[in-house]
Amino acid sequence: MERIVLGVVFIAILALSACGPQRNGPDAGRAPGEAVASDLARVRSPEVSEADMEALVEGNTAFALDLYQHLAEAQGDENLFYSPYSISLALAMTYAGARGETEQQMADALHYTLPQDRLHPAFNSLDQALVNRGEGAEGKDEEGFRLNIANAIWGQEDYVFLQDFLDTLARNYGAGMRVLDFASAAEEARVTINAWVSERTEGRIEELIPRGVIGSATRLVLTNAIYFNAAWAQPFQEGQTSDGTFHLLDDGEVTVPMMQQIASFGYAEEEGYQAVELPYDGNELSMVVVLPEAGGFVDFEAALDAERMGGIVEALERREVALTMPRFEFDSGFSLNDALKALGMEDAFSEAADFSGMTGTTELFISSVIHKAFVSVDEAGTEAAAATAVVMAEKAMPAEPVELRVDRPFVFLIRDIETGAVLFVGRVVDPA
Repeated sequence: MERIVLGVVFIAILALSACGPQRNGPDAGRAPGEAVASDLARVRSPEVSEADMEALVEGNTAFALDLYQHLAEAQGDENLFYSPYSISLALAMTYAGARGETEQQMADALHYTLPQDRLHPAFNSLDQALVNRGEGAEGKDEEGFRLNIANAIWGQEDYVFLQDFLDTLARNYGAGMRVLDFASAAEEARVTINAWVSERTEGRIEELIPRGVIGSATRLVLTNAIYFNAAWAQPFQEGQTSDGTFHLLDDGEVTVPMMQQIASFGYAEEEGYQAVELPYDGNELSMVVVLPEAGGFVDFEAALDAERMGGIVEALERREVALTMPRFEFDSGFSLNDALKALGMEDAFSEAADFSGMTGTTELFISSVIHKAFVSVDEAGTEAAAATAVVMAEKAMPAEPVELRVDRPFVFLIRDIETGAVLFVGRVVDPA
């Protein structure tokens, strides 16, 4: 296969050893973060069957609820918010380079039921359908509806990736390559990528990639960013909002602003729960709120999967609803490593990883998958943003560090390294 120098951004980071072989390529000398036009333009009208689209959405939904169970357990009693679509899409770009058992484990964990040559066009078709939503609709800030989805590729200058891998990302994800010098300017590269994410999420996702994640060993970063801003089709009136009691899982109570309105919504009520669907302006997207019965949240959540959620949505019928719900705003951020391993993606994080579809070698493995998300719900509508990063590193993983806690009396000396001459000797028995 032909190989080419490239960079990737999807909120995934692929890292290689800084001491690896140097490879010359056409990107040398470009400005940091400069976009490089791909030889292939994104396919704007992919031929995707209705069955393939349904398979993709069903698989993504199954993954979304599988992941929910792991994240909810890890978060304990804390709030939780994430974008399964951002995560699925980011990992789909990584999956394009997976082969062998690594590819199969990723497909099983992520519920990718389509073969690669149909999966990526299906993601492309779904992505373009989503970004065309909300034409003429309003945002919660009165600046117009926004559902923006962006992918990018960031690569080490002069590093080489397979042409087929790059073509797949260019044609199906619009992920153009941008070059950076991770080897000698890792912090500057991190700042550049985080700035890209911040810009495409209107400042809601800051510092997606924390210090220390990108280093001189980084060679590839794939990133995805999503931003959503929509007004309710039937806004709440601020004058109807008043303080009310919200009951906590530990039987405690807090007082919060509670929004209120009476209107016709999709509504379902069955044993164990009530649900309501709140459409956004344009009636192309909605929020579904599911309220388990009092005292039943833990059991309901533990049993929640794609089939149960699908049944709830199907049960929705138009009813007049006197709705009271809290105004809220919070963000979430976490590593997805443990959750993805628990779902079956073990090889991708180990020496057994096979991402030879990226470089023609098996030198890469996923070292970290990072996700951050933000949500704000008020009387006017909803603002939400999310970003995902997959960090990939060279197989030669560093040895587990030996722990040394200097927490008791010790002796020390100061010496000349070249001659071995001891200049000072001392001991510390009470550093206070």
